[in-house]
Amino acid sequence: MPVRWVLEAHIFPDNHQQLAAAVAAAGHRLSWWDDAWLLDGMPAFADDVVLFHGSLGNAHHVAQQLSWQPGAFCHTQAFHCSAWYPSIKEHLVNQQWRSSTVKQLVEDSHAVLQGWPEGAPFFVRPDSPLKPFAGRVMQAKPLSLAALDHGFYYEDEHLPIIVAPVRQLGAEWRFLVVDGQLVAGSAYQAEGRAAKAEPIPDEVTRYAAEVLAALPTPEPLFMLDVCECDGGLKLLELNPFSGADLYLCDRHAVVDAVSAWMLRTASATG
Repeated sequence: MPVRWVLEAHIFPDNHQQLAAAVAAAGHRLSWWDDAWLLDGMPAFADDVVLFHGSLGNAHHVAQQLSWQPGAFCHTQAFHCSAWYPSIKEHLVNQQWRSSTVKQLVEDSHAVLQGWPEGAPFFVRPDSPLKPFAGRVMQAKPLSLAALDHGFYYEDEHLPIIVAPVRQLGAEWRFLVVDGQLVAGSAYQAEGRAAKAEPIPDEVTRYAAEVLAALPTPEPLFMLDVCECDGGLKLLELNPFSGADLYLCDRHAVVDAVSAWMLRTASATG
C-alpha cells in the first residue's frame, strides 16, 4: 500500500523541501497542499495511506476528514494543556499553573493570581494547542482584551488560557515521538523559533525518555519539547505532529519511522 505525504509548501518552506526530498528518497508519494481543497473538496487519494504536515489550522481540519487515513496527527482536545498537565505535573515547567479565561483574567486578575506575589509578572498562554495567540509574560496592571490579541486572532472572550508564574528558561529541544519511541530530535532557539545546529546532550535525551515513560501519550505521533529551567531540565510542552516545526530533526529518520508506523497500522486494520 503506497504512503503519500501531503506537505503545505509555504509552511516551514526550507524544512519542507528537505522533508520532500526524504519522502522521494524513500520511494513514497508526495503531494503539495492546495488551499482550494478546503472549498472544492479534498482529493480522495483512495488507494494511499495519507499523512498531512503543515499549518496547525489545516492539520486540525484534516484530522476531522474521514476520507484520509490516518490524515493528520492533530487530536486537538488531547493536546489542551489542561488535558495532560495534571498527569505529568512533577516534570512541568509550569508546576503552579491555573486554568482561566481571557475575560476572567482581564476582569478579575486578583482572583486568578491570588496567592502569588503581589505585582509579580506572570506567564499566559492559550490552553489550546492551536495557539490562537502567542504565550507571553504580562503584568497584572494594566490588563486588556487587546493585550491578549482579542479581536486580532480570535473573538471569544471566554477563550480558555493557562496562567503560571514566570520561570527562567535556557536551551530548548524538540523530539519526535513515534509509537512510544524517541525517533529524532533538534535543538532550537525560542526567540524566533529557529533551529540550532548543535548536538543534543545525552542527559537531555535521557530526560526526554524519562518524561515519555511517565506520560500518557496523546497520540501515536507527537512532538515533545524539553528545556533548561532554573538549573535543571523540565517538560515545556507537547505539540501535534502534523502542525509542528521539525527544526533540524533528521528528515530521513522522520520519514522512515512515520511511514513504517503508518504501513504497520494500515496492515493491522485492514
